[in-house]
Amino acid sequence: MPFRIALSGLDAASTDLQVTGHNIANSATNGFKQSRAEFADIYANSLQDVSTTSSGRGVRVSRVAQQFSQGNINFTASNLDLALNGEGFFTLQDAAGNISYTRAGAYTVDRDGYVVNHTNDRLQVFAPIGTSGTSFNTGSTTDLQLPTLSGTPSATTSATVAVNLDASNTATAAATLFDPTVSTTYDNSTSTTVYDSLGTAHTMTMYFRESDTVANQWHVYTTIDGSIVTPTTNSTAAPSSATYPSATVNFDTSGALVTSSGSVSATGLIGYNAFPIAGAAALNLSFDMNDSTQFGSAFAVNNLTQDGYAPGRLSGVDIDSTGVVFARFTNGQSTALGKVALAKFNNPQGLRQLGDTSWAETFTSGNVQMGEAGTSSFGLIQSGGLENSNVDIAEQLVNLITAQRNFQANAQVITTADTITQTIINIR
Repeated sequence: MPFRIALSGLDAASTDLQVTGHNIANSATNGFKQSRAEFADIYANSLQDVSTTSSGRGVRVSRVAQQFSQGNINFTASNLDLALNGEGFFTLQDAAGNISYTRAGAYTVDRDGYVVNHTNDRLQVFAPIGTSGTSFNTGSTTDLQLPTLSGTPSATTSATVAVNLDASNTATAAATLFDPTVSTTYDNSTSTTVYDSLGTAHTMTMYFRESDTVANQWHVYTTIDGSIVTPTTNSTAAPSSATYPSATVNFDTSGALVTSSGSVSATGLIGYNAFPIAGAAALNLSFDMNDSTQFGSAFAVNNLTQDGYAPGRLSGVDIDSTGVVFARFTNGQSTALGKVALAKFNNPQGLRQLGDTSWAETFTSGNVQMGEAGTSSFGLIQSGGLENSNVDIAEQLVNLITAQRNFQANAQVITTADTITQTIINIR
């Protein structure tokens, strides 16, 4: 019987050595979680046996328990390297639709634009509702795919015009009619770029001329690529003409814009008739003039922005701490592609190891709970970082020595039992 007890001890010590060796071998594996061999004693008792007379029958491996403590995070140069600081797992799906979970966050892009790990399993995200990046469909997950085509252009529809028109300016002579090619026929001008439905850029210029007849009134002439854009409400005062119709803007004695006056609506907007563009949809513009003023200081452009943009190429990907994935384009636009879907379990030690630093759900682990980074205990995501293995090399080397001593001690039991057996055999 001592032989069987010693053999069980050798087997347990061997398993301990294997577990320790596996931990050491994966000390540099990103997202790896170390394991610990746990043992239980064996008693083969009958109904008549009592603990005071039972000697025990050896040892067995009760389980190899995974240790899901947090690993250190190293920073990298790739935005698609993701590290988790919390209890969550990244969710992956392979080509056959099988779901797995991992803490390893080294991701790349395949030929079709999908974000994948080293085994080509696709990273799962919650799909965005719209492109603002503020709401997501958390009821289901989808593959994260980066756009492979250019960003779609958007035509200009509105512009914010915040200028200061010099109240001390001297009005242009009434006899002069406006001409954009003659600088003496207007007081000030400014330009910006607008875009048609195809993303083609056009130069829009605004010319400002103080009224010759009405105090605190200005005429605004607008051209696109040199052609006049007609306001929906034209000025009736000189120097407007059929060739160069203008919008009129009025200010009060404090220099503030007067709405519901001239060409300005009650909301402070100037509307324009559709401007035809060859091969593209006509431009339908409106100017927000609410922040324009007429003070006794030099002409100044305080804000001049418009909402259109040209097509763009993908220039990069940003992932914030809550897992929102934004695609950045060369035209300055960004689009929300999804929010990284995280998973957690009531008993992560019950997960089944699949290899390749990934796990699968089991009955013991409990049902998967899906959620978002920054909520509950899922943790936060660090883009441009990787979680190191949680293996402590010094601790494992001590475990290695202990397992080796246990193995040697059990081997000594076999040697001693053999000596005793040989003594009995030699009795005459």
